[in-house]
Amino acid sequence: MKQVHNSQSKFDRDPDGSLFDPRVRSAMALFTEGETTLALESAGAIRSAFHAIERLRARGAEGRGLSAGALDLLIRLSAGPEGGISIGELAQAAGVTSRNVTGLVDTLERDGLAERVPDGRDRRSVLARITPAGLEWLEAFRRPTQVAMASVFRGFTPDELTRLRHLCLLLVENQDRLDQYLGRPGGANAQP
Repeated sequence: MKQVHNSQSKFDRDPDGSLFDPRVRSAMALFTEGETTLALESAGAIRSAFHAIERLRARGAEGRGLSAGALDLLIRLSAGPEGGISIGELAQAAGVTSRNVTGLVDTLERDGLAERVPDGRDRRSVLARITPAGLEWLEAFRRPTQVAMASVFRGFTPDELTRLRHLCLLLVENQDRLDQYLGRPGGANAQP
């Protein structure tokens, strides 16, 4: 993967060596009419980073026949209780609607990676659980994912990764507080 990191950057550097996107800076300078652009540039950088990671995840999962959403669900099922997880619990954990999860479980079930089973605690409820084929699929996906993520986070120290994780989750907490203040239900996991 050495040649992956030899391409030309579309970013510039501030005098302190920090990367910035000149297109975003220029657009934000116009938008703010000369006021500080740092928070807006940071939001743009987070959005760009999110999209870059999502493109990588989607490419890896779709190359193996699953959408990124189905992959997330399969991982959640693999970490769940052996008896399965309700559609509602999966939806809440994934921050999507139950209808969305139902469609993803349909896909996983069609591919033999998950199955629906009766809920022993509530006969009206159905649980989803991973199948042995689903566990095998994840095992085959694990190593390529680790290699890809190592490449994406190349050059980061463990302390930088810890700090990055902290800062991202701090943004989520701040957004949750803002949603609560504005009276919006759901916080960070809510989907329109």
